[in-house]
Amino acid sequence: MPGSGWSTAADQRFNVNLSILFTELPLLERPAAAAAAGFTAVELWWPWVDSPTPEQGELDALKKAIEDAGVQLTGLNFYAGQLPGPDRGALSVPGEESERFRANIDVAADFAASLGCTALNALYGNRVEGVDPAEQDALALENLVRAARAADRIGAILLIEALNQPESPLYPLVSAPAAVAVVDKVNEATGLGNAKFLMDLYHLSMNGEDLPSVIESYAAKTGHVQIADNPGRGAPGTGSLPLEELLGRLRKAGYDGWVGLEYKPGDRPSAEAFDWLPAEARAAR
Repeated sequence: MPGSGWSTAADQRFNVNLSILFTELPLLERPAAAAAAGFTAVELWWPWVDSPTPEQGELDALKKAIEDAGVQLTGLNFYAGQLPGPDRGALSVPGEESERFRANIDVAADFAASLGCTALNALYGNRVEGVDPAEQDALALENLVRAARAADRIGAILLIEALNQPESPLYPLVSAPAAVAVVDKVNEATGLGNAKFLMDLYHLSMNGEDLPSVIESYAAKTGHVQIADNPGRGAPGTGSLPLEELLGRLRKAGYDGWVGLEYKPGDRPSAEAFDWLPAEARAAR
C-alpha cells in the first residue's frame, strides 16, 4: 500500500533495475536518478540491444556514470537480443544470435568485473520454428558452460531465469523446476557450482506456481530474486501478490542476497514509484 511502507524492509537488500525503471531518462542519467531516490545498488539488462560488442567508449561512459552516481552494479544480463521486444535471449538460437552471445560473453564479464558486479544473467532464448528443441538445448548447454566459466573467471555467479508462459510463449523455461534443471545441468557440466536460479516472483506467479513451495524447494539454489506485483507488473501494492510475506519466507529459508526491483513505474515518473518502500530501507546495508 503506497505510503504505508514495509515493516520487514530493513531485512532486505534492494537494487533497482535500470532497464525497466527510470527508462524515461537516457541510460547514462539513470544511475544518478536511482541514487537520488535513495538507492545504492542497481542492475541492468544488456543495455546495447543492437550490439553484443559495443565500442569501448560506450562501456567506459556507462562505467563512469555508475561510479559517479556512487551506486554498486550488482547484476548484469548477457546480450539477449531485442529486450524489451520480441526476443528472450540468444544463447539457444542457432546461427547468428548464438554467435553474438558468444562474442558478448567476455565483454559482459569484463565490464561486470570492472565494477565489482558478481552476478551475470543468461536468458535462455525462444524456441525457433523448424529447429529441433533438443538441438537448441544442446547449443544452450554449450553456451551456458562458456558463460559459467567466464563468470567464474571474475568470481561471479551465472543466473538462469524462469519467465512466464502468457508473456513468453516461445520460451521453454516457464517454471521454477525447468530453470533449476538447467542450473543443475550446467553445474554438472562445469563442476564449478556457480550456476544459480534467478527467482522472479512476478514471472512465477504469472505461471500459477505455488510460491511458498517454490521458495521452500529452491531458496538454496537461488542466486538472485526479482519482484513486481501481479497483475500488472507494477510496484508492490499495485496488485495482489503478498510480496512482503514472500520475501520474509525467503529470508527464513536462508536467502540473504539481493532483491531486484524489476517493475513498471506505471503512468508516473519512476522516482515516484517507490512510495511503498521507506526511504531508510532503500540504501543497501
